[in-house]
Amino acid sequence: MPGMPRPALSRSLLAVRHWPAWLGVGAIWMLAQLPYPLLLALGRALGALIVRLPSPRRRIAAANIALCFPELSARERAALVDAHLRDLGLMLVEFALGWMGRARALERIPLEIEGLEHLQAARRAGRGVLLVGGHFSHLELCARLVSARIPIAGMYRRMDSPVFEWAVLRARLRYAEAMFDKDDIRGTVKYLRGGGTLWYAPDQDMRSKDNVFVSFFGVPAATITATHHLARLSGAWVIPFFHQRRPQGGYVLKLGAPLQDFPSADVAADTARVNACIEQMARAAPEQYLWVHKRFKTRPPGAAPVY
Repeated sequence: MPGMPRPALSRSLLAVRHWPAWLGVGAIWMLAQLPYPLLLALGRALGALIVRLPSPRRRIAAANIALCFPELSARERAALVDAHLRDLGLMLVEFALGWMGRARALERIPLEIEGLEHLQAARRAGRGVLLVGGHFSHLELCARLVSARIPIAGMYRRMDSPVFEWAVLRARLRYAEAMFDKDDIRGTVKYLRGGGTLWYAPDQDMRSKDNVFVSFFGVPAATITATHHLARLSGAWVIPFFHQRRPQGGYVLKLGAPLQDFPSADVAADTARVNACIEQMARAAPEQYLWVHKRFKTRPPGAAPVY
């Protein structure tokens, strides 16, 4: 299988300087063993704490939301910022559950999947699939939930901590068919050409040379062009993939129809189409989208900084 190999535990990871990271991994594992309803309650409690704590993340979220929702009043924007910060508490416990929760426990989480017929059509056509989505608070958990029904791979960026890199990559490789480093374009294309399904979120400002400025919520946003290039090189279908947490718990996963005439000869137009899909997803569940990321940190020449 292509992609990253299952990492071995080296003696260097047991050095004293890594012990705090191991304590963090252990805490995440213990958290993931809690029942799902209790995890949600704990996540909401954490969110209530986060919304009260001073943090630069509030300023980032407020700046993003002010840019993207100019039609809202100041009071409505402030309410959305608070709702998003509360949602971050749920994000913390959902990441733990996605990485290290027991398979049997995850099977009991309410889940509805729409649009599987689009994936089945791609397989009948012998085509790989790029499941293109956005960075929502529950992305890791939903990736694991869908992987129990659809063999998928993922692209990821290595973690700074070698202990967390070891633990999280091993965890992901227990449920993902493969994991590709974000720079492993050759391996990713080979996997897609073989009919694989890859979950991919191109909605963060990576400050890459392969960026173009295209609209996101009506704001010029530096956006990586990899969706266009991966589809062009592999022949894969691009299928929008949206996931949303229900208010009472549980999730809805939606696979849209494949983007028609994609890729085209216009890389900027294709990238704008992908941004439009992700914008539509974010508008459907705005508090669950990751507004604390500096999405607009790279600005067009002459434009004022956002943050």
